[in-house]
Amino acid sequence: MKHRIARTAATLLALAAPAVLGTAALAADALANSVKIVSSLPRTGSANAQTTSMVNGIKMAIAEVGGKIGDTTILYEDWDDASPQRGNWDPAVEAQNADKAIADTSVVAYIGTYNSGAAKISMPKLNTAGIVMVSPANTASGLTKAGLGEANEPAVYRPSGKINYFRVVPTDDVQGAVAADYAKEIGLKKVFILNDREVYGKGVAGAFEARAKEIGLEIVGTDGLDAKASNYKSLVTKIKQAGADLVYFGGTTQTNAGQLAKDIVSGGLKAKLIVPDGCYENAFIEAAGAKALQDRCFITFGGVDPKLLKGKGAEFYENYKKTYKTEPEGYAVYGYECAKAILAAMERIHKAGGKIDRATVLAEVGKTKDFQGALGTWSFDENGDTTNRTFSVNTVKNGEFSTVKVVQ
Repeated sequence: MKHRIARTAATLLALAAPAVLGTAALAADALANSVKIVSSLPRTGSANAQTTSMVNGIKMAIAEVGGKIGDTTILYEDWDDASPQRGNWDPAVEAQNADKAIADTSVVAYIGTYNSGAAKISMPKLNTAGIVMVSPANTASGLTKAGLGEANEPAVYRPSGKINYFRVVPTDDVQGAVAADYAKEIGLKKVFILNDREVYGKGVAGAFEARAKEIGLEIVGTDGLDAKASNYKSLVTKIKQAGADLVYFGGTTQTNAGQLAKDIVSGGLKAKLIVPDGCYENAFIEAAGAKALQDRCFITFGGVDPKLLKGKGAEFYENYKKTYKTEPEGYAVYGYECAKAILAAMERIHKAGGKIDRATVLAEVGKTKDFQGALGTWSFDENGDTTNRTFSVNTVKNGEFSTVKVVQ
């Protein structure tokens, strides 16, 4: 009996083997005929809610093409460029991510980074390797524009002599001017300018300062703050003594914007506060407390509130809510748009009968013109920047962001 059972089992296994082997062969074939998109964003720390929203956007874009372009399977990996020790992006981790992408020959596109300082680490590495890099959030002007950053920018990020870096968000030279113009528009006259001593923060604060001088705002002080400080009470006293009716902070939620806002209120400073897009996330409202921000804090953002998106942007907004059962953060659509631009380039390669690889994807992304996406119709210019120049000025009402002005 045992022998009969054993023989029967063996027969069944033998009959099943071709099907099992066939499935394995199909899986192996699909894997062989695949390319990979990776993202490098801070997934550890307070930026997680924002970057989760961005990753969701990327996944949506890939799902919309069924995970395939022609016979090529599109794989996606979500990489963290932050560390628990820093609670924010980490230069060492970002460097490791860039190296990992280079070593994996299936990687044809790198979506990132979130922080402009992180971009400085990976840009030259990926440029040398010929991998296209598309950022959903970097705004530091010097990454792409000569004369608006350090003396060696942006050439230092292009050792190959070619452009491989693109971004779908407008830059800080535009953002700083929008903030200064709005300050003047609402009657503010004396500004104290702060920055977090990081690439992004110093850059946007510098752009604000330059425009403030042009339009006649009086700068009564400037300073850099320690992002790890427990409070800024002495700094608030200094600002009060300077007679400022506006504080401009170039920085992010992760570099303690929330604590600064709380100390401005608790210190009795009546000045308004303007912060850039690095604070356009719910984590900033949570860190500062809604009461500290209500009607006295203004946040500039390279785009508009997701609720105000139109056309394909409105479709994205509704699909996002349906898919994830929550409201998207401000940068979710930018993660989505990065992926859509890359996938559209792959589709053009496929239709032309070409092979989807690093070289062809890089070349085709660079040709993106009049792209009709969730952010409207835009192109990449000769520097790799988007031609989209839309900014919004927002405040906080009833614990939520509320748009007060859109600047085209």
